[in-house]
Amino acid sequence: MCGIVGFTGSKQAAPILLDGLSKLEYRGYDSAGIAVRDGEKETEVVKAKGKLKVLKEMTNDGDAVKGSCGIGHTRWATHGEPSAVNAHPHSSDDENVIAVHNGIIENYQELREKLIKSGYEFYSQTDTEVAVKLIDYYFKKYGLGPVDSIARAMIRIRGSYALCVMFKDYPGEIYTARKDSPMIIGIADGETYVASDVPAILKYTRNVYYIGNMEIAKLVKGGVTFYNIDREEIEKSLTEIKWDAEAAEKGGYEHFMLKEIHEQPKVVRDTIHSVVKDGKIDFSDIGLTDEEMQKISQIYIVACGSAYHVGMAVQYVIEDFTSIPVRVELASEFRYRKMTLVKDSLVIIISQSGETADSLAALREAKEKGIKTLGIVNVVGSSIAREADNVFYTLAGPEISVATTKAYSTQLIAGYLLAMQFAVARGEMSEEKCSELLDELYTIPDKIEKILEDKERIQWYANKLAGAKDAFFIGRGIDYAIGLEGSLKMKEISYIHSEAYAAGELKHGPISLIEEGIPVIGVLTQQELYEKTVSNMVEVKSRGASLMGLTTYGNYSMEDLADFTVYIPQTDSHFAGSLSVIPLQLLGYYVSVAKGYDVDKPRNLAKSVTVE
Repeated sequence: MCGIVGFTGSKQAAPILLDGLSKLEYRGYDSAGIAVRDGEKETEVVKAKGKLKVLKEMTNDGDAVKGSCGIGHTRWATHGEPSAVNAHPHSSDDENVIAVHNGIIENYQELREKLIKSGYEFYSQTDTEVAVKLIDYYFKKYGLGPVDSIARAMIRIRGSYALCVMFKDYPGEIYTARKDSPMIIGIADGETYVASDVPAILKYTRNVYYIGNMEIAKLVKGGVTFYNIDREEIEKSLTEIKWDAEAAEKGGYEHFMLKEIHEQPKVVRDTIHSVVKDGKIDFSDIGLTDEEMQKISQIYIVACGSAYHVGMAVQYVIEDFTSIPVRVELASEFRYRKMTLVKDSLVIIISQSGETADSLAALREAKEKGIKTLGIVNVVGSSIAREADNVFYTLAGPEISVATTKAYSTQLIAGYLLAMQFAVARGEMSEEKCSELLDELYTIPDKIEKILEDKERIQWYANKLAGAKDAFFIGRGIDYAIGLEGSLKMKEISYIHSEAYAAGELKHGPISLIEEGIPVIGVLTQQELYEKTVSNMVEVKSRGASLMGLTTYGNYSMEDLADFTVYIPQTDSHFAGSLSVIPLQLLGYYVSVAKGYDVDKPRNLAKSVTVE
């Protein structure tokens, strides 16, 4: 969850650390801190509770802290409340070891008790302090240096973590290690950078190393050396990040979320073109062959949050296009289920970051059972991308806002293309029909742009919803899946209690929650289900609900029923979710703006959930 940045080189470190942390605030913003060393001098540590701007003010944007080697951290609290004391970096009692940490140490209580018996004192409530002092303990006990002391600590620690460590006796050096938490290292112009996510260093370099699981790296000015857990030196190859540095900036928009909503036509178009060559779907880069598709007897889609909602929508499309049964599973449940996976099945893991802890664990569970895996991810070289048998890269670029928009849309597109190719490969869809669907898919970006041109109407309606305490989204089929995502957008950034229900389930309990004036948003893009959902909207209106209808152009009878109607362009019903989700993203965004909230950094949330 938390954000980590490190730098060693010739420049002043503090401004670089603060700049990098500002790109990672979506990973945590309860507190922040930096530790900077100026040659042989003592390391200066500055920490503050609250958002990064507090730390920036304390350090005069970093100019007040001198030194060319340092580490920084922005925190999403797990162990211990948000406070300056619990903020990172943490140090050993004599400041021999100073470190920042992302993750959770599961056996921290046991280790803490052992360290107390060895004479260590603890001043914070964090599990990080245990890791720091355990490294210090081994450093002093065996005297074999940083790599050895970190490796010994890693063997003792249970859980997931990424660590950046500085040692008093090794000025100008940073040591990093990871287990199930992301970390990248970049080198450019004789300077070395480390961070928990690409945007933090994209401004400085696009050439990065991905440190592997249970590996350690030694960073010096302009260089890096890698070691495995047995302290043996290992080789790594550089990966080039294709994202533009400008993609991680706001570009004149008030919030990253609004910018990323407006980027959806481009990233959808890019994702389509990445696998459609000369008018045909080409999965040669993904590595999933027609022969393999023909053998698949069951598909499991496993994901969390918005990616799970993508899976819900894609399930309908795959089952409409093919004879393959599809199950959509929450990764946090799937990994603990004692179920037998069907032979010749495929597990599709969807994750923007490629580092989502539960999704990664589910992937490994599937592989242990001998099941073929496919990752749909946005980050090249991420853990899921490296470990899955096949990878479909979405081309959303860096997504900074905590509430996903463009990554969600590219994942939907990936799902459509998978469904179509499965159908063609299995002889369940003709090439002609696939070509027709591709022609329709090409029109989606332009139709999204048309919806965005009408955003002021949605803003007007959002202002009317700002005082709502509760809201409900209803729909059937794909519309229900899109309603789930619309509801999540509403609750996560505007803090309005919001729920989505399959419209046919209203009479089985939820309709008892309808009161005078409560907003109900109906999604009605599936024409064969239109009248059924209209009937459900009539039922809630008769009980006092205030209705918004979201439907396709042509269904103008909605004007007579709903208090506010939003229309989307007509398209193939299987692809309608790519259009209907746009007004719901805008609705959540504008309600949050109307309430004066920090849209990009909603309370208690972080972008990448890398801990369980």
